[in-house]
Amino acid sequence: MQDTAPRATTRTWNTVTHDRMDGAVIQIRKHTVTLTRTAAGIEAVVDGQTCDLRHAINILRGATTTTVTHEVLEAAPIGKARAARLHRLMARAGVVSGQHYAFAAAALDRAVHSLAALTEPDARAVWDFLTFTFPRIKAAA
Repeated sequence: MQDTAPRATTRTWNTVTHDRMDGAVIQIRKHTVTLTRTAAGIEAVVDGQTCDLRHAINILRGATTTTVTHEVLEAAPIGKARAARLHRLMARAGVVSGQHYAFAAAALDRAVHSLAALTEPDARAVWDFLTFTFPRIKAAA
């Protein structure tokens, strides 16, 4: 089963770390850690400065408390039911079933391997392209 919950593209935490010696707190460190998912990988920023990902992860793992203060989520996919409806509309318009992904790819100008994985704006763009290419389908929908 595929998890359809949107992933975070950026998440920021405030951390508090109690450094202890012989059970007594000798220092309290506070940091703001931001991790951002990019095409090149995950980028890390600690207290406003770009840093090594391992350093940021170590701060998060070693913190006494962490609080998420901000996050940006990916757009959720439309899912199987909406994708099936889009497949039916393409078929009704006359797009051969083996060409549905190519049609969606032409609408979005990028590769498409699953209609269910499309976001709402992507699905809307494919629908707009379908109704532009086959104006009669808009009335049938």
